[in-house]
Amino acid sequence: MATTIQISEELRKVLQQRKLHEKESYEEVIEDLIEDTLELNAQTRRDLAQSRAEIKAGKFLTLAQVKKKYGL
Repeated sequence: MATTIQISEELRKVLQQRKLHEKESYEEVIEDLIEDTLELNAQTRRDLAQSRAEIKAGKFLTLAQVKKKYGL
């Protein structure tokens, strides 16, 4: 059963930009977004959370620092 939903003009523009080809439906775009989210398994989510915590704590190097460290 098909249904209609209301979305803001801003969201419609975002969905339009995410289309891979002109004739792709918004439903296909949304399905792709959901699939991308579902592909993150528990370990990946834990790794991302740990990485975010490390960044927040300042435990990272900038690209410039890495280049300097390795003489690039």
